[in-house]
Amino acid sequence: MKAKEKLPEGYREIFSVDLQKNKKTALLINVIAIVISVAMAVPAHFYIPISTLFDMEKGIGNYILRFAVIMISMFAYIILHEAVHGITMKCYGTKKIKYGFTGLYAFAGSDDYYDKSSYIVIALAPVVVWGIVIAAVNAFVSPEWFWVVYFLQIANISGAAGDIYVTTKFARFPKDILVSDSGVGMTVYSAQDK
Repeated sequence: MKAKEKLPEGYREIFSVDLQKNKKTALLINVIAIVISVAMAVPAHFYIPISTLFDMEKGIGNYILRFAVIMISMFAYIILHEAVHGITMKCYGTKKIKYGFTGLYAFAGSDDYYDKSSYIVIALAPVVVWGIVIAAVNAFVSPEWFWVVYFLQIANISGAAGDIYVTTKFARFPKDILVSDSGVGMTVYSAQDK
């Protein structure tokens, strides 16, 4: 379904969340992100010990390069994650996407309204797309580079904690909901009672 530029008559707000203002929800999302990170890192350590990241057998240059790649790829990932949100919004007919960084969150948003299934696709597209890409790369790197790539996968999945949170929350709402996503704040509207 294409995004709507105007809220249809009869719709009223049934839920809203603003991660800049609602500290309790922001804290919950950050705790979820930490739990996801630990749940991913611990089993992976038993597959390939994290000590391989610090291996200097191939020289200090290779060691420094691995940490430089981690830093650069994390920064690039944030941009690419939001770009996938934006591309997905465009696929649903949004003409103008707003990108930004609040100091705590990077975001892609718009003034449009998205139906339930479209919004869930928009929310989860980056974690799915980059999850597949990163997993494919991780499968082919040597053990000393495993954690360089896997840290990016941990950031991908744990960094999507907010997207996962709103998806599970919105999944319980009526089928007719329309979601407005300004970036760090989302408002849900429905013609039905919650």
